Amino acid sequence: MTFVAAELISKAARMTKWTWVCVVVVIVLGAASCAGGDKTITQDELVRRAQEIVDAVAVGDRRPFEKYFAPDSMIFDEKGHGMDKKAFVADQSPLPPGSTGSIKVINPQSRILGDTAILSYDLDETETIFGQENKARYHETDTWMRRDGEWQLVAEQVLRYYEDPVPGKADVKKYPEYVGTYELAPGTTLVVSADGGDLFAQRTGRTKDQLIPEAADIFFRKGVEGRRLFRRDEKGKVDALIDRRNNEDLIWKKIN
Repeated sequence: MTFVAAELISKAARMTKWTWVCVVVVIVLGAASCAGGDKTITQDELVRRAQEIVDAVAVGDRRPFEKYFAPDSMIFDEKGHGMDKKAFVADQSPLPPGSTGSIKVINPQSRILGDTAILSYDLDETETIFGQENKARYHETDTWMRRDGEWQLVAEQVLRYYEDPVPGKADVKKYPEYVGTYELAPGTTLVVSADGGDLFAQRTGRTKDQLIPEAADIFFRKGVEGRRLFRRDEKGKVDALIDRRNNEDLIWKKIN
């Protein structure tokens, strides 16, 4: 064998050895990647999963809840109920006969940092009950964590947006009975006045609010949770205004 031939064989051997090293490295990295799962997650994927979960609500499909929620997840619904995964999954059931519904995930925002991802979004719900359509809006925040290569939902909190009730028919003939000054404490008064078909209330040092009728003697203010009720004594005369907040009452006594 000549010197040139021997050199060529040696180079080929070295190249073959290097090729096998590269193959082994690729296999090892690929196996590690498969074992580790997806290291990152996108907002689009989080939204897709959120939509998959809410699509299952109306039909009572428990599979997405079983799939995505961590065994130790914490769930807080719009009524303030706290549940673990087991209780939450068991709570999923189809809408009753005569009802259909849909929920859309909108206005998503996310923060994705390492193995933690937070998705915050609105939910537009439409429910049709025997042909009558009802709507509701919620805001939800989900916290996802990557554990053992899998992204799991570990915490969920839902809030319901306040919506004004449907206005009732105004009984303007009763407005003179409401008009007057009401006192919460000495020096703190509220004046109720009428202007044509509208009723207003103005607290000391504050702007005037329109009182929108809901039912007999019951009013609300636009965009404000709670009610204003006019209380009547045993003779049917208005003697107080009740400011009902979160099911608790402040009594303003009518002084003139």
